[in-house]
This record gives sequence, structure tokens and C-alpha cells, in this order.
Amino acid sequence: MSDDALRKMGLAVIEAEARAVETLRDRLDDDFVRACHYMLDCEGRIIVIGMGKSGHIGNKIAATLASTGTPAFSVHPGEAAHGDFGMITNKDVVIAASNSGETDEIITLLPLLKRLGVPLIALCGKRHSSLGKAANSYLDISVEVEACPLNLAPTSSTTVTLVMGDALAIALLEARGFTEQDFARSHPAGRLGRRLLLHVNDVMHTGEDIPVVTDSVGLRDALVEMTRKGLGMTAIVDDEHHLCGIFTDGDLRRVLDNGVDVHNTRITDCMTADFTSVQEDILAEEALLTMQEKKINGLLVVNKNNTLVGALNMHDMLRAGVV
Repeated sequence: MSDDALRKMGLAVIEAEARAVETLRDRLDDDFVRACHYMLDCEGRIIVIGMGKSGHIGNKIAATLASTGTPAFSVHPGEAAHGDFGMITNKDVVIAASNSGETDEIITLLPLLKRLGVPLIALCGKRHSSLGKAANSYLDISVEVEACPLNLAPTSSTTVTLVMGDALAIALLEARGFTEQDFARSHPAGRLGRRLLLHVNDVMHTGEDIPVVTDSVGLRDALVEMTRKGLGMTAIVDDEHHLCGIFTDGDLRRVLDNGVDVHNTRITDCMTADFTSVQEDILAEEALLTMQEKKINGLLVVNKNNTLVGALNMHDMLRAGVV
């Protein structure tokens, strides 16, 4: 088969599935709104069930719901018939995905769901099927043809099911007032989660790891402290541990260029008194922006009383995944 023929086949699939998705525009009717209200009013969890390819799509729908503020998980209908039905309570809402509406494993559960009294939302391609007739809310995911040239492999139908599931999830996200911070809490290991959840006091060095000297010492002692702590800087504090200044690698280069006597110079004579510090309770992302704007590689951290409580540098940001 030629390269052009392969491209032509791929394009045909994309166009077929795009047409199938386009038909959903006219299907967001009262049943869709009713399904949203069932889910918004749910006191338990949203349970998504489906077999085969519909089951895979159901897993993704449940995952999207859970990550956008609607607690949800998927249950395999075959396993549900052998004990896992106990995962479903009368406070839950069930979404059942089946293009035919006659999937045996799902049909077996319908009397049990009715007896339990849970709202049933059908993602189904046949309104008058067993599933379609049993549903409290019927969401039409029918397609004229599958993208498969044999019209057999679930392709367009699974894509339409996924899009309808996304429509439900995002409608609920908006209705709940779900925020970027809420999303971060569901994704603590992701880039967004680290950016919105990590604070400076989660990243900074504290206690004995803070490079610090008093304002009475000489430059030589400050250099020893910088070398020992390895952050490329040291804080200078007064007797009450209030910050007086900072001495960095950059300051050291300037001192050496000017021929300053390292052994006989006091740290207060060469420290930077006009420096940038940050509060311990701000987001690490904010501290990173400060470092980037000021073109500096390290920051001293203070509390509300301007007392030194920590120190961090760009390497700490990298390790924490903020950068």
C-alpha cells in the first residue's frame, strides 16, 4: 500500500469521527441537564460501568470526573456481578456506557440498580434498548457508522462516548466553581500541583542548614560558612537574629576584584545591605519569579518579624520540580 493511501485512510477516520462528534451538538437536551443535576446532587460517588472498549472509555470518564471535583471511580460490570456490586451504595449515581444497550454484564445489574434506587445515566446508542429504557437519563451516543471500514471496531462510537463524558465532567466543573487550586490538589505530583501547592517553607533549608553569621565576624569566617553550607551565600544577622545583610558568590567576586584583604575585613564592610528576602508562607512559584526578575540565584527567608528562618537557591527549586 502506498504512502498516499495510508494518509488517505487516516484522514478518512479523522473526518468520520469529527462528523460523529459534531452530531452531539443537538443532543445536549433535558436529559443532559437532568444527568448533571443527578451528579451535582449525589451524596456518594459517581460509578461508571462499561464492558470492553466502553469500559476503557468509562475508566477515562471516571478519572476525568475525579480529577475535576466530582468523586468517581469505575467498576467492572462482570466483577460487579461477582461481589464488586457491594462498592455501589444507595447514595451513588451510576453511569452505564453501552453502544448497543444490550451488554449482558450490564443488563444483569439493572434489576439490582433499580432495587438500590440509584439514578442511572445511560451513555447509549439505542434509546429503546434494555439499558435505554431503564435509564433515568438517556444520553444519545449513537453513530451512523464506525470509522472502521468494516463498520465493526468501536471507533466513532467510543470517541462520541468520551466526548459526552467530557461534556458532563466540564459542565460539573463549572457548576461547582472548581478552581485552578482545586485542580492542583488533585494533581499534587504534576507541574501544576507543585506550582500551586508548594510553599517556600516546603523547599527552604532550615535550622543548622541555614548559612548564617553574625554582624561581628570577619569576611574570612563568612567565607568558611558559605563553603560549609554550599548555598552560594550567607546571611548576616544581628544579636536578635534579625537580618542585616547578605553576602553571595557575586559579592565575593567583587571583593576579590577590588583587592580587599579577606583576613582583616569585617563582613559588614562588604555585605549587601539592600537585598531581597521573601516570606516563608508564600508559594515557591512566587519565590522563583522573584529570583528570575532580580536575576539572583538564592533567597533568604524571613517570618513576619523579619527574623531569618530559612534559605533556598535555584538548585532547591529544581529539586522540588518548581522550575
